[in-house]
Amino acid sequence: MMSPENDVRVLRELAESVSEIAHLPVQNEKRHLWKSLNGLRPVRPMVWINELPWDELRENESELACVCEDPFAQKIEDRLRTTMYLWNHLRTDRVVDCEFTTPIIHHDTGFGIERSATLSNGSDYGLGSCDYIPIMRSLDDVERIQVPEITVDWEETERIHDRTMELIGDIIPVKMRGITHMWCAPWDILIQWWGIEELMVDMYDRPDLVNAGISRMMDVLLARLDQLEKHGLLDVGDNNHRVGSGGLGITDELPQPDYDGTHARPIDQWGTSTGQIFSEVSPAMHEEFCLRHEIRWLERFGLNCYGCCEPLHNKMSILRQVPRLRRISMSRWIDIDKASTELGTDYIFSYKPNPAVFAWDSWDVDAARGELVDMLERTRGNVVEIIMKDLTTCRHESQRIWEWCDMAVQVAEEYRY
Repeated sequence: MMSPENDVRVLRELAESVSEIAHLPVQNEKRHLWKSLNGLRPVRPMVWINELPWDELRENESELACVCEDPFAQKIEDRLRTTMYLWNHLRTDRVVDCEFTTPIIHHDTGFGIERSATLSNGSDYGLGSCDYIPIMRSLDDVERIQVPEITVDWEETERIHDRTMELIGDIIPVKMRGITHMWCAPWDILIQWWGIEELMVDMYDRPDLVNAGISRMMDVLLARLDQLEKHGLLDVGDNNHRVGSGGLGITDELPQPDYDGTHARPIDQWGTSTGQIFSEVSPAMHEEFCLRHEIRWLERFGLNCYGCCEPLHNKMSILRQVPRLRRISMSRWIDIDKASTELGTDYIFSYKPNPAVFAWDSWDVDAARGELVDMLERTRGNVVEIIMKDLTTCRHESQRIWEWCDMAVQVAEEYRY
């Protein structure tokens, strides 16, 4: 099926613009900086921003408005326009590759359990919340967690790839790519069936049940991982993609020396896990009911990241047992001095600034700068990345985010090692 003539013209013009950006020398300079950071040889702190309030940005910015008529063409257009917008306004240490990827289409039957939740409406500047109804209260409930069945739709995969090639493939290389990175957050799933209060009590009153639940969840996730590898759905994880809740995965330590160039394995990727619901749980209980089970996943991967938005400055004593651990993602609400001492130069300190700065009634870039300067002063000697994320609003003032990005890179340049 051919796209309308105007759609083709729009896509080709955008593809040419992205290709020009991708060929700029600065892209290789940024790749080098990320390789240095990920190899614990930092040149300076790296800066990246993601998880943006796209609904607001699309309302505010005409350059993000799609004009293609054909739905397939419009999806490509949206990706190209987004790339252009990010480069023009939210550059930070972003890297633009000279390629356009198409996915391997696959389907997952799920875990066989429907969650039950009561939704509450969010505010004008928020996402709302859910109140999950506990449904996992016995060993019989645990056994209901099923291993998903993975199937691949190669016909649809080829159709998408071939049509994308026809539209822009002579301007920018089109590459079919499998899964380069996966989260493993077993308790993020389980807690929706278990209930937060119920879990906190059960760890004390019914520890065997909690261990049975997380053990079954890991069995299922690992069986799913085996299927993904068997079906050829994995791709090498050394490229321009987010690692966990941190920065980019560009590295010269992946894939493994014995990679055959075709069949990627977990050991050729970054692994990630997190136990956010255990933020206020002791290190001993975090290890007992979470980490020791997650290690079954993490030991399969070539490099690892742990954490998301939990304060882990008090838990490095247990995290050091994670094999090939390279990146620790820390909450904004940590003891920075203790975190700095605990991490040293052994791991990347993935710091999350406070995204609430974008929701203030009055934008104050100097206050946002002050937070970064204070953190970087207190982490001199660490391997640091600054990851701004979880933005739910900019109060319909896109320039707040633009100014933060420019400021953050400027501050990072002042703290070269």
